[in-house]
Amino acid sequence: MPTPSTVFRALLRSLALAMGVAAGGAWASELPLWFDAGGPRPQAWQAVELLAGAPGHGLIAEDYGVDALGLQVAEAAQAPSLDDAAQERLAQALSAAMQRYLSDLHQGRLDPRRINHHFRPPASDGFDPAERLREGLQAGQLADVVREAAPRLSQYEALRQALARMRALGDHPAWRQELPPLPRPARSQPGRPGKLEPGQTWAGLALLAERLRLLGDLTADEPLPVVYEGAWVEAVQRFQERHGLEVDGVVGKDTWAALRVTPGERAQQIALNLERLRWTPLTEAQRMIVVNIPEFVLRAYEVREGRIVVHQTMKIIVGKAMDTRTPVFEEEMRSIEFSPYWNVPPSIARTETVPKLQRDPGYLAREDMEFVLLDGLVSTEVTPYVLAEVLAGRARIRQRPGPKNALGAIKFSFPNRDHIYLHHTPAAQLFGKGRRDFSHGCVRVEQPVELALFVLQDMPQWNEQRVREAMAAGQLQAVRLSTPVPVLITYGTALVKQGRLHFYPDIYGHDRELAEALRQR
Repeated sequence: MPTPSTVFRALLRSLALAMGVAAGGAWASELPLWFDAGGPRPQAWQAVELLAGAPGHGLIAEDYGVDALGLQVAEAAQAPSLDDAAQERLAQALSAAMQRYLSDLHQGRLDPRRINHHFRPPASDGFDPAERLREGLQAGQLADVVREAAPRLSQYEALRQALARMRALGDHPAWRQELPPLPRPARSQPGRPGKLEPGQTWAGLALLAERLRLLGDLTADEPLPVVYEGAWVEAVQRFQERHGLEVDGVVGKDTWAALRVTPGERAQQIALNLERLRWTPLTEAQRMIVVNIPEFVLRAYEVREGRIVVHQTMKIIVGKAMDTRTPVFEEEMRSIEFSPYWNVPPSIARTETVPKLQRDPGYLAREDMEFVLLDGLVSTEVTPYVLAEVLAGRARIRQRPGPKNALGAIKFSFPNRDHIYLHHTPAAQLFGKGRRDFSHGCVRVEQPVELALFVLQDMPQWNEQRVREAMAAGQLQAVRLSTPVPVLITYGTALVKQGRLHFYPDIYGHDRELAEALRQR
């Protein structure tokens, strides 16, 4: 029967091989970094401690074999239980585990392209896990190396703290008991969901209060009324605001569903967003635009004296979750078009516009549209030949500048394979909706003038008056930016804003895809 020592040696050898470091390999000559006089140095104990702390970053300690490493380091401390060859294998396993941990912390566990996130690999910042590990071991500063490997973003650290708070709640009794069904009007139709409105009573009020207090949304210490009103409603509104829900104080099916999500499930959601932050591209530019799809918000950032400052925040409309999702990618905005044409994307022309024209040729004139043929000739005559040319990709349909133009009065362009851009919209009433996935994939912005002034700020001739005049001119004017502005379209379902933790619905299912990809890894 094998002894525990034999088993652990076999485990360590397997671990080293799995992580790409064979016995007798590159780390053999660095045995003194981990061992001294036949016993483990303090760095070995510290490495085990750091690996055990991986869950604090949303990682999994077992990925790095921390239990086997900890037991074998403890065994090695009882010299002379390990011979030289066993010490060498343990040194290799420690190095392999730490290198993998540092790599996962610095660039993430997953290539984002595997889940169709089209980020270009960021330029190397010089962080080499093997080299930094060697330097950290020599200086006795392994903890500093781990801190250096993690993203240096205030949002990352804020989410880590939020992760700890959610895990501290753990399997709290407040979530072991199910919330009772919501009240239903006496004459409501069968199968119709109930809802809790101000002035009503509900058997779940006590449990609701406990959950809201634990989550920080209910702060009132005084006794609460027996009916749902006052402090109850205000607390639910805070909860709704933090969860991307309609802030109406009514507990309907969506709010009820969000209240049922356990702290453990929220912790997993935070961990997925920490992973995204590890492989989301950063920029050295002085300005940057970030679109967060699930939040339906665009932020324009500036770097001032080394600090990232939010310059603009505005609502956006993104692609429909069912069939025209806005993709996740990063590019540089290089130009603006005032009073733009809308070149109808070929997919929309084939599936929507041409069928409409076949049924109703007058649709072209009513929508201020025209054909652009292969030779550049512009035509407004709807014929079977022209429609066939559009379907074949040899002609295109465009909408002229004006009040009916789907792009509104301004288009912000950045070249990308999906033909996505930011633009104004004549349908401004849609910004009043809570959930705003209505577009064909492009991103509609609520405050186009403010965004234009932000990207044109190093071109002082473009003041607000000139911007507004160009938008109202009804004639195309393209302006190339003197300094391109990076645009990052990302997908964050957990975010700390002004010290408060917010969650947003996984409208495209990207959280599910990422969780599954990590499990398969």
